[in-house]
Amino acid sequence: MDAFTDEFHTVVGDGEGSLSDSRYDAAAARDLYRDMVRARRFDERAVALQRRGWMSGYPPFAGQEAAQVGAAHAMAAEDRLFPTYRSNALQIARGVPMSDILLFRRGRAEYHSDHDVPVFPQAIPIASQIPHAAGAGMAANYLEEEWASLVCFGDGATSEGDFHEGVNFAGVFDAPTVFFCENNGWAISLPADRQTASESIAAKADAYGIDGVRVDGNDPLAVRETVADALASARDGNPVLVEALTYRRGAHTTADDPSRYRDEEPDHPDWRLRDPLERFEAFLREEDVLDDETVERFREEANEEIAAAIETAEDAGLPDPDDLFDHVYADPTPTQEKQRSELEALLEEHDPQELELD
Repeated sequence: MDAFTDEFHTVVGDGEGSLSDSRYDAAAARDLYRDMVRARRFDERAVALQRRGWMSGYPPFAGQEAAQVGAAHAMAAEDRLFPTYRSNALQIARGVPMSDILLFRRGRAEYHSDHDVPVFPQAIPIASQIPHAAGAGMAANYLEEEWASLVCFGDGATSEGDFHEGVNFAGVFDAPTVFFCENNGWAISLPADRQTASESIAAKADAYGIDGVRVDGNDPLAVRETVADALASARDGNPVLVEALTYRRGAHTTADDPSRYRDEEPDHPDWRLRDPLERFEAFLREEDVLDDETVERFREEANEEIAAAIETAEDAGLPDPDDLFDHVYADPTPTQEKQRSELEALLEEHDPQELELD
């Protein structure tokens, strides 16, 4: 396919590209920027909320907004998203309410709002969602439906067996699946060059008989174009592995201290280390499609949205303890019923309101 003949795709690149080099107009570019602003503000507030004990551990994604938002904007409405725990920007750009993501981190049901965005539960275990995405793609074929799966994961996930099994199944069964790897340079404390001896992660696609492509993951226009092409290919029965080169600017999670393993500047080109939001804003200003008034409006809207999401999360109240049991099996097992009785006895002894976070 022509879309995958180039080894590396970028539009913003080193600053010499232009919006006319992409297939998207000024309005679409502004929409990308707006969602990157929304994602950045969410991430900043989420980290601050976790630090004061408002919710449990949180995985920051600052530096990866361009990759995630670009991928989200490439998806058709009916495409299925299989997120990992760091895919919050992608979910927000797809239409998942911010309050749902916050409530998940406070131990609530992941779909608190009952939204109808076709997104699967975010996967905490590394790479476990990859076979699920391939299987869903196979199901789309069996049902003769036209949607594709997009599954997100980091470079560390490519060392897991689930990655190889999922990509292999997609290749063998022509499953309409795009494997979207955000290569941010680190799998917790392990650098990418200790993760694989392959020339690239995209090159791994050759072993499974599918296409692989690398893209500048800090360039939302390039990511959107690349993922859109990959999804179109997948819908035609040709799955694709996309490697988006980006950089995790902060910690792996709020329980991590990156200063313990990142003592030196990484051996990455400048474009990969630059803040993607600042970089894209500068690019759009040079293209005369973004001005101070629009930037300020997007920031104010993002602040209002996250403030409303926090208020919704705080007003949600405690979850029903039966939620722990109701959706595990269609018919509860004896062990589940015993556990339910034990929990009911515990709650009678201790007021559950005492357990709620401030």
